Amino acid sequence: MRRPLLRLATGAILVTLGVHAAAGADNGASWPAADLAWPRAPSEPAVRYVRAVAGPEDWGITASFFGRIVDALTGKRVEHFARPTGVAERGGVLYVADPGTPALWIVDTPQNHAIRVDRVGDTPLVSPVAVALGPQGIVFLADTMLKKVFRLDRTGNLLGIAAAADLERPAGLAYDVDRRELYVADSAAHHVAVFDPDGKLVRLFGERGTNDGEFNAPTHLAFDRTGALLVTDALNYRLEAFDRDGRFLWKIGRQGDGSGDFAAPKGVASDGVGHLYVVDALFDTVQVFDAKGTLLFSFGDRGTREGQFWLPGGIFIDPQDEIYVADAYNGRIQVFRVVTRWGNEAGK
Repeated sequence: MRRPLLRLATGAILVTLGVHAAAGADNGASWPAADLAWPRAPSEPAVRYVRAVAGPEDWGITASFFGRIVDALTGKRVEHFARPTGVAERGGVLYVADPGTPALWIVDTPQNHAIRVDRVGDTPLVSPVAVALGPQGIVFLADTMLKKVFRLDRTGNLLGIAAAADLERPAGLAYDVDRRELYVADSAAHHVAVFDPDGKLVRLFGERGTNDGEFNAPTHLAFDRTGALLVTDALNYRLEAFDRDGRFLWKIGRQGDGSGDFAAPKGVASDGVGHLYVVDALFDTVQVFDAKGTLLFSFGDRGTREGQFWLPGGIFIDPQDEIYVADAYNGRIQVFRVVTRWGNEAGK
């Protein structure tokens, strides 16, 4: 009797595993990569869709056979992102700030494990919205409700407070490798704060207003290839650039509903040849500009399929020009790739 019962139990487990696998595959974020590229033909494609990542499994994290058996018997469900707003990647490790969980996800392909960091030290996270990468595996995480930026190691352990002095609503992060300084966009205070490696406030720049160098709710930060700091000046509907000391350099954008206009600008990033990528949450698209502010093309539209967005937020471009977009209300990160230097003289 024991062998038939064992076979029956094994069969039930395998069936259960199959059901769980099928359920995980139909989560709306693991469709086969279609041949999607932008701009559309007959123009030469510049950006191509790669894949969507809704959780650790989509990033290649696999459980052992016995781990899957335990998960199946205990009814444990595969975990997925809820409302990702910030993203970064380095060396096969994906970092996702997810206020919907709320947690920082560290999805580590080289180590084949995923960590959902829902507390730092003894403090539960409340609204982790932005993530940036520092030297030697350091990760910076901004929580708008806790009004702090935390410094973590690669496995999510708290190393210290990277920024806290008088922050009202830290919303965006960028790290300056050369100066070893952390830049924080404080959306409610309408300025950018700069902190040293010890978490000490070094300087502030910007104030509320509409003039050059002023802000109305800055939300996202990034450095371009020249070292200029890009700031999404959200409620002024523009992108502003500054040098590292906070001196205004240039701006692009205006409020409107036409090509090149902004309705709800969010994440900003720059690729290897200086193109500027600006996420617009209301347009559900990413607009791509050259270094002079001329619109080159856009990619994405409203929806839930591959290459479509629903209120996207953060964006990150790695040194290989892989583009990661936090597709917040689709609960996923979408990955794209720059395939040509379209519209850029420097790439010829």
